[in-house]
Amino acid sequence: MQYIKLGNSDLKVSRICMGCMGFGDAARGQHSWTLDETQSREIIAHALELGVNFFDTAPSYQSGTSEQYLGRALRTLASARRDELVVATKFLPRSDSEIADGVDGRKHVRRMLDESLHRLGFDYIDLYICHMWDYRTPLHEIMEGLNDAVQAGKVRYIGISNCFAWQLAKANALAEREGFARFISVQGHYNLIFREEEREMIPYCTDENIALTPYSSLAGGRLSRLPGENTRRLAEDNYAALKYDVTRDIDAPIIARVAELADRRGVTMTEISLAWLLEHSAAPIVGATKAHHIEGAARAVELKLTPGECAYLEELYQPHSLVGVMAQNTPRSDNSRQVWFTKDK
Repeated sequence: MQYIKLGNSDLKVSRICMGCMGFGDAARGQHSWTLDETQSREIIAHALELGVNFFDTAPSYQSGTSEQYLGRALRTLASARRDELVVATKFLPRSDSEIADGVDGRKHVRRMLDESLHRLGFDYIDLYICHMWDYRTPLHEIMEGLNDAVQAGKVRYIGISNCFAWQLAKANALAEREGFARFISVQGHYNLIFREEEREMIPYCTDENIALTPYSSLAGGRLSRLPGENTRRLAEDNYAALKYDVTRDIDAPIIARVAELADRRGVTMTEISLAWLLEHSAAPIVGATKAHHIEGAARAVELKLTPGECAYLEELYQPHSLVGVMAQNTPRSDNSRQVWFTKDK
């Protein structure tokens, strides 16, 4: 395993981040294909054996049971190594009920953080991530709440997910002006068949040394197997289908090139897809529900593609519309964005 400093921080992370969306009680969330606690612990243990020290979860993954499974596993398997682990979790925007009750953004961050710390069973979180842009809460309240968490020692660094480059730039500019903690990483949707982050986000982050930790790195398995190869997740993951089925025809030639190159190099499609992504990001987030999933991800770290191979994989890409959270959470009128431009002080 190789390790890297995560952006403008002193976090030393494995080049592969284990995504924990596949862990949790299958009866308590969006996904029916998740692993139970015993199975989750086995995968986490194997990841630790392979040198993975970076784990990403969220309270929205199976109603917080992903956080519980991860926390219990790490406390059992690696309690003496807590200072070597980098644990990331997230928080969602304010709920309708919080807004109705007058809970401001600062209090919301504190409440969400304390609940995650309780589920994980940890005293602090290494990387606390804003799961998506909150268009209904003043930016200053969110950034002040995150800074409170850092100052209290409950959070080491902060990151953000599912946002536009201008939003990240605005947030960090406010943080710099006010002396708050700044976002050191971005978790965006990025892989060989969805490359829209290359337009503005990646150039901005490269210039600012903000780390990229892409999610959906294998496009819900589409970049790791040939069309027609079925899995339980492929059959049951309706959210991934929502993101990728519409562009199936224009993505298929790229997936075919991944398979062709994998055959030529004598490696798996997973290794090719992740080796390409590792050329463009700090630590891709890779989900695993079987031992060979994380094994393939670990091998990808050692695989070096040539510039010609990268160009061959990239050549057929066509622009894609926003999908998933970025499409669903983007307001459609100027009025719904106005709260972010309101002067708070």
